[in-house]
Amino acid sequence: MSNFLDLVVGTITQGLIYALLSYGVYITYRILDFPDLTVDGSFPLGAAVTAVLLTKGLNPYLTLPVAMAVGALAGLVTGLIHVKLKVRDLLASIITMTSLFSINLQIAGSNLAIERATDTIFTAAPTMALLGSMSLIYRKLVVSLILAVFFKLILDLYFNTQSGLLLRAVGDNTTLVTTLAKDKGSVKILGLVIANTLVALSGAVVCHEQRAFSSTMGTGQVVFGLATVIIGTTLFKNLNFVKGTTAVMIGSVLYKACIQVSISLGLPANLLKLVSSVLFLVILVLGNRRKSEVNTSA
Repeated sequence: MSNFLDLVVGTITQGLIYALLSYGVYITYRILDFPDLTVDGSFPLGAAVTAVLLTKGLNPYLTLPVAMAVGALAGLVTGLIHVKLKVRDLLASIITMTSLFSINLQIAGSNLAIERATDTIFTAAPTMALLGSMSLIYRKLVVSLILAVFFKLILDLYFNTQSGLLLRAVGDNTTLVTTLAKDKGSVKILGLVIANTLVALSGAVVCHEQRAFSSTMGTGQVVFGLATVIIGTTLFKNLNFVKGTTAVMIGSVLYKACIQVSISLGLPANLLKLVSSVLFLVILVLGNRRKSEVNTSA
C-alpha cells in the first residue's frame, strides 16, 4: 500500500512539474496558434543551465530565474526569426530547436549528474525549515504544487490585462490587433518569450527533481505538451468556470498517469516515446471526432 501511495504521489508530482511546460504550449498552441517546436530545445536548455549552476554551487533558488531568462531568450530568437526575418512559424521554431541542441551540448555536455550532497530546491535550508518534517517525496509534491499553482495564477492575472487580451486576440483575430494600432508581430514575440520562459522553468525543476541533465531529455516534449493541452481543454470545454490553465494542469497530471500505468503494466522504457506518440494520436483523433459531432449536431 505504501509503495502504491508513493507511486501516486510521484506521478502527481511529475504532472505538476510538467504542467509548467504545458502552460507554455497552451500559450503557443491554443492562444497564438503557433506551432512552436522550440519547446524541444528550451526545455533541456533550462535543465542544462540549472545542472551547471548547481554543480558550481549557486543557490538552488537562483537557478530558477536564470533558467527562465535563457528560456525567454530562446523564445525571443524564434520570434525574431519569424517576425523580423519573415521565416514561417514552424521553420523558425525548428531552426531555434536545432541550434539549441548544440548549445545545450556546449553548456552541459551530453549528460551531467548532480551529487547527492548538492542542495536542490527540494532539499535547501528554507525548504527544510518549512517542510523538513515531510519525507522527500512529499516535499517534492508540495514544492511542485506551489510552483504550478503560483504560475497558473500569474498567467490568469496576466490574461486579464490589456497585454494579455492582445495576446489572446492575435491568435483569434489579428485584424482586431491591427485596428487597435498594435503590432501583431511584437505581440507574437512576447507570447513566445513567455511560453518558452515557462518551458525552461519546467526543465529546470525536472533537473532539480532528477538531479541530472541529459541532452535527449527534450525529445518529444512538444508532443507531451500538446497532448496535455488537448486532454485538459477537451475534458473541460463545456465548463466555462474552469480556466484554461487549470484544465491544462489537470491534463498534465492525467497524461503522466497514463504513462505511469503503461510502465506499471511492464512496458519497456525504450518504448515510452512510442507510446506517448500513439496516445497523443488517439487523443487527437478522439478530440477531432468529438468536434465534428458537435458541429454536425449544431
